[in-house]
Amino acid sequence: MPVFLYVLGLAVFAQGTSEFMLSGLIPGIARELSVSVGAAASLTSAYAVGMVVGAPVMAVVGARLPRRAALGGFLGVFVVAHVVGAVTSDFAVLFGTRVVAAVVNAGFLAVALSTASSLVASELAGRATSVLLAGVTLSCAVGVPAGALLGEWFGWRAAFWGVAGLCLPALAWVLRTAGGERGQGAGGGGAFGGERGQGAGEGGVFGVRAELRSLGRGSLRRALFMGAAVNGATFAGFSYLAVIATEVAGLPGGVVPVLLAVFGVGAFFGVTGAGRLGDHWLRVGVLVLPVAWGVFAVTGEWGGVLFGGALVLGGLSFGVGSALVGRVLYVGSGEAPVLAGAFATIALNLGAVVGPLMAGGVSEASGDYRDAVWVSAGLAAVAALGSRPGNPKRRTAHTPLA
Repeated sequence: MPVFLYVLGLAVFAQGTSEFMLSGLIPGIARELSVSVGAAASLTSAYAVGMVVGAPVMAVVGARLPRRAALGGFLGVFVVAHVVGAVTSDFAVLFGTRVVAAVVNAGFLAVALSTASSLVASELAGRATSVLLAGVTLSCAVGVPAGALLGEWFGWRAAFWGVAGLCLPALAWVLRTAGGERGQGAGGGGAFGGERGQGAGEGGVFGVRAELRSLGRGSLRRALFMGAAVNGATFAGFSYLAVIATEVAGLPGGVVPVLLAVFGVGAFFGVTGAGRLGDHWLRVGVLVLPVAWGVFAVTGEWGGVLFGGALVLGGLSFGVGSALVGRVLYVGSGEAPVLAGAFATIALNLGAVVGPLMAGGVSEASGDYRDAVWVSAGLAAVAALGSRPGNPKRRTAHTPLA
């Protein structure tokens, strides 16, 4: 794999840490800025909505720019947003920085996903995608606990400074590596596989409407639907892991960072395995996932099972999700080379918003936090119903589901 992929992965790691770290910083933010806990928690929703809205808009913007300018510009604004967030004492300003950071994060991820698949041969596209998504899983396993510790030791602002600092090496590499790339053709190789916007069509004109029409393809719609359902299942259960550990299993609060880290470790290995096994992982994982969530809903109140289940479900959930992102990029590569990455980003973030909302509604109505995990099982089952088993002998690691 090209070194530049790992540089992009570092940036994705920092951005994933920013997205998820708020769960451990909300009490400190509420206390220092004199707002309610509910208001502070809205920062998480602001980020998710910004990701959904920003993905298509920023992908179109990125398509009209050289990749260096798109990636460097998005990452630079992301850094500035975190610096402003770290120094402000106004909650409204902090809220605005979260929205801005999410929008440019979505743009960076959409362009980075398209860039990653263009840097390697088609048979390695799944592995290239997994390198980027490994940054997200590592942010769950390492970045979020580290952000919580920074917030505990030095205050919540330190976590914002930490994220900004993590982005600087990647930003410097993007600007330095791409310095000599200008003027290469669309297949010119180098760090960016061609400097001009990756969605430029004949005559350099980006056909937004033409790419949007690719959503009419059943195979692409199916992959996006499955990706949203799987990610909804993932975050429905993940959002309630801490509550289940403390309120249902009766474990002390000190185990929560360890439990979340275990889930993240499983996610990292799941993404790595998905990058190497491709369709083999997807065909099996999408069918096993609802069963695994169901078993966890029944047995997760037992402390030992809770940790083992978090490890297994982290691997299955992120592994299947990663494989589905690769599927979206493959299916959309011909007709939507830019917006395929944006489509994947939107689908995943819609799942991340809807899943926890469904889990919250169901568990509040029933009074049993374990029902949040049953929501995960149900969403994963819906994703499994969206798959169509085919003849394995005729399918490669990147052929469509349809």
